[in-house]
Amino acid sequence: MDRAEMARAMRAFLAAIDQRFPGDDLERTPVRVADAWVDDLIAGYDVDPAAEMTWTPAPPGCGPVLVRRISFSSICVHHLLPFFGRIGVAYLPAERMAGLSKIGRVADALARRMQTQEKLTGEIADTLAHTLAPRGVLVLVDAQHTCMTLRGVRKERGRMTTLATRGLYEEDRASRAEILSLLTAGTAGG
Repeated sequence: MDRAEMARAMRAFLAAIDQRFPGDDLERTPVRVADAWVDDLIAGYDVDPAAEMTWTPAPPGCGPVLVRRISFSSICVHHLLPFFGRIGVAYLPAERMAGLSKIGRVADALARRMQTQEKLTGEIADTLAHTLAPRGVLVLVDAQHTCMTLRGVRKERGRMTTLATRGLYEEDRASRAEILSLLTAGTAGG
């Protein structure tokens, strides 16, 4: 990423607004904005999500593993505005079990890119399916999009929920319903 070019573009953006803010330090704003984008908002481009995943052998007869309420934030590729919410992940191990914090790291690596929620949901499922080779994966993402709450229709309570399934949870409706019930129990949207 070209941090200097981002700062130059931000300086042009501020000039196009043609507003002056007396007493505010706008001189460093373009650099601060570029730093925020590169170091935080889209830092996931520099992270290989599969490399974040470590695993241990799964014990024989291991049941489903569920991780709920993983907080995330991302940037909508359409308006460059944030969306944020929670991710719920369930997988049925075959031979590998993920390190617990690694699922959050995978979600972060993928969320810290310019995204759509639908793509993010599928990418998390694909990464887990590829690295863990489980019998099934289910990913549920519930988010609030500021492109819907701050602009356009301005529906403050509007949320979007997306679902991606792989393996058993894609093929077997009863298994999918059971795991979704466990994943959303006592929560609003995972």
